[in-house]
Amino acid sequence: MKKNLFILLMLFVAVPFISCSNNDLSTVKVDGGKVEGTKENDIYVFRGIPFAAPPVGDLRWKAPQAVIAWDGILKADKFAPSCPQITMIPGTNQLELSEDCLYLNVWTPAKSADEKLPVMVWIYGGGFAMGSASMPIYSGDKLAKNGVILVSITYRIGALGFLAHPELTAESPDNASGNYGLLDQIAALKWVQNNIEAFGGDPAKVTIFGESAGAISVSMLCASPLAKGLFCGAISESGGSFGPVRSVRHSDGIQPLEAAERDGLNFAQRMGANSIAELRKLKPEQWLNDASAQMGGFWPVVDGYVIPDDQYKLYEQGKYNDVNVLIGTNSDEGSMFARPAASVAEYHKAIREYYGVFADRILDAYPANTIDETYSSAADIFRESAFAWPTYAWANLQSTTGKSNVFVYYFDQPQPPSPFFPAKARGSAHASEMNYVFHHLNTDAATESDVKLADIMIKYWTNFAKYGDPNGEDLPKWETYSVNNPFVMLLKDIPQRIDLPNKEKLLLMEEYFKYLRENK
Repeated sequence: MKKNLFILLMLFVAVPFISCSNNDLSTVKVDGGKVEGTKENDIYVFRGIPFAAPPVGDLRWKAPQAVIAWDGILKADKFAPSCPQITMIPGTNQLELSEDCLYLNVWTPAKSADEKLPVMVWIYGGGFAMGSASMPIYSGDKLAKNGVILVSITYRIGALGFLAHPELTAESPDNASGNYGLLDQIAALKWVQNNIEAFGGDPAKVTIFGESAGAISVSMLCASPLAKGLFCGAISESGGSFGPVRSVRHSDGIQPLEAAERDGLNFAQRMGANSIAELRKLKPEQWLNDASAQMGGFWPVVDGYVIPDDQYKLYEQGKYNDVNVLIGTNSDEGSMFARPAASVAEYHKAIREYYGVFADRILDAYPANTIDETYSSAADIFRESAFAWPTYAWANLQSTTGKSNVFVYYFDQPQPPSPFFPAKARGSAHASEMNYVFHHLNTDAATESDVKLADIMIKYWTNFAKYGDPNGEDLPKWETYSVNNPFVMLLKDIPQRIDLPNKEKLLLMEEYFKYLRENK
């Protein structure tokens, strides 16, 4: 009897031990097989999990295919190679590059698989020509410590991600080409839906977020029928795709498929390739010096499949994925992209050639009487046309035609001098907010104000992922945006509500883009 009682007691004690063992997240079963991560400061980290088959050989310029299963346990302890690209962004010149690059990374604070934590999926920027999920600034450790799972995904960029070509369109079952990088993002989001529960996540609480080209991607995913139901919230940091569709792509717009196909034919000709079969035999290194491989050379297109139409029109018609959005821009966005004109006369000439009947009004809004002023005015034009106006259009359209919450910010935290800009910063440059969102500040340059703002911003972002609303009891109140209540949250020192910045310039851009749509 005593012996049987002892056995029963031992079994009773063993039950919780067995339960804990089964809930251990160091090894997880996902599509394709088992993956083993690492535990870093109470966060489980998985690096280099494949979410699709390698897009190589005959799969180059095809939609991502199902992941290839593996035997045993895959060690997910290091980042996979980044997609082939030029390496202009600081920190990317040491990247390992490979066409076999469709992988993702997971940081989870969950202790068991049944915690149902909200998920944030990060999409990197880089003008659709550069970028990597392995950059240190994108590490999800600090976000995960705030109670969310961070997934960073990769997608094909440059020609591999966005080449449109008549042959590719003809061989596609969807009669489309040119948006392979977006299809990669969608495939990664489907992977999240299928697998994130195993990491303690909730597939019904997925928020996508990105910066620059990543933010434009977020915008496009919000308008793509292929992404419907894959996320419930979206954060766009300096990006949106609401410019008009034009045969020649500018920094403020997008091309139709036919125009992008013509560019694809010209690209193939420059490469000495007479067919897609010949292009598929070339190594990516053979075109990375081509002008099209530079920032903005290849771009998503209106293909009627991934991107059905002019996104501005889609939003006017209510044809988009109506989810909660948190969107915004930085005060000195254009400084990264503008350069001083050779002379004041050259500045005036360029404005008149580009803006035509709107030139006088543009010159009134963005005057220049010195060389330095040609730089600052050109930077502000770029800020409005490429970043602030698309965000303004997005906020107005969705708050008018949608039912979900719209939150808008304006990031203006002072930044230290940078060797990448030809003039002294006048505010917050493009991409500078990411250090605060991920809470990876430069410890040598960060001020007490920087740390406090990062503490607030990481809570805003993770609260939004948790509740669809950035607000919390200990945070400055962030009001929703509407056409009748066009207030934004100033993210500077202690955040506060302000009137929409640069409103008159945004209204001018609104008129200009309307004119382009009506007179193309």
